[in-house]
Amino acid sequence: MLFATLVGVTVLPLYASQVMLGPLDASLHLRAWTTLVTALTMLGYAVGLVVLVPLVDRLPNRPLIGATLAAQACCLAVAALAPAPIVFLAASFAIGVTASAIQMLVPAAAALAPVEARGAVVGNVMSGLMLGILLSRPLASVATRALGWRGFFIADAALLAIVAACAVPRLPPLLPASKPSYRALIASLGQLVVSVETLRRHALDQALLMIGFNMFWTSVAVVLSRAPFHCSAAQIAAFALAGAGGAVAAPIAGHAADRGHVRRAKQISHLIAIFAIAIAALALTAPLSRSVAIGLAAAAAFLLDAGVIADQALGRRAINLLAPASRGRVNGLFTGLFFIGGALGAALSGPTLASFGWLGVCAVSLAAFAAAAVIHQTHRNRTPA
Repeated sequence: MLFATLVGVTVLPLYASQVMLGPLDASLHLRAWTTLVTALTMLGYAVGLVVLVPLVDRLPNRPLIGATLAAQACCLAVAALAPAPIVFLAASFAIGVTASAIQMLVPAAAALAPVEARGAVVGNVMSGLMLGILLSRPLASVATRALGWRGFFIADAALLAIVAACAVPRLPPLLPASKPSYRALIASLGQLVVSVETLRRHALDQALLMIGFNMFWTSVAVVLSRAPFHCSAAQIAAFALAGAGGAVAAPIAGHAADRGHVRRAKQISHLIAIFAIAIAALALTAPLSRSVAIGLAAAAAFLLDAGVIADQALGRRAINLLAPASRGRVNGLFTGLFFIGGALGAALSGPTLASFGWLGVCAVSLAAFAAAAVIHQTHRNRTPA
């Protein structure tokens, strides 16, 4: 639970800036650069997956993770004190780079657990990660109103430093068996994608699910804020909290995998996501009362998050059972590959909603979820248990 808390705190600033763009522009006069704040943070995270996370397979893990988390806390402080736009934008990029410590912490937590309990441990840590992602926007919104955007970054830096100080000493003192050169580590990333079928398969499943996941969450706030629902920012934040409950699926899926039910658990997670998006389509388009429609949509959000999060936990468990010598790289690659699906979903949501409405968003999401289910079932039928 300590590691779950740490990854949840670490991931908070990746998405928090989305709800503070107005105050940021008013204070720093970012103007046209305002919309790039979150993009720069996410770009930094993607860079960190490639340039920092592979170091887990070369350097002692405890000092590497500790230094990366300390650097993130410093970057958050710099962002809070930034006197000029260029300083804040550079700090935002650096926050994203150092947030890649998340993908160092997951394999470290997995290494602490025996093989027969690894799925449950990874699931618990994933719960913290997904809760951090899902709660980052509402928490940032509340903190910005109470403390200002600078106060949010200061509070986040302090919280990260406290939790890291408690967790880092408990990290396993993992020492890679071999110490390949940094150039060799980076060069091996493409080879791992080509050669490790487990990595490709689970990354493809999660990338397809993330298309629908990001399309749903990028569009639903817009739909709820418009007629006939007219939800306030606080009501939309409460709606997001309902979806965040789906994080409970991660440890359940991990436990099922530890008991030998990986394939069935993945199949169920895909079916839950398909069912959820169908319910979401009905909830916000059928002639229902406002309260019933929003309640049904919140239930769909909970189920959708549960299905996507369960599949990701199963994928994390699978890749953390691979060779320890490449565990850092495959964790970074897994995240980077499905990150592409998430980015595609976010990019498609706006044009799809504008052209085809909420039903169009749900149709594209349903197609992505169904493709994941079909691909998994095809692999299941042609591969012995």
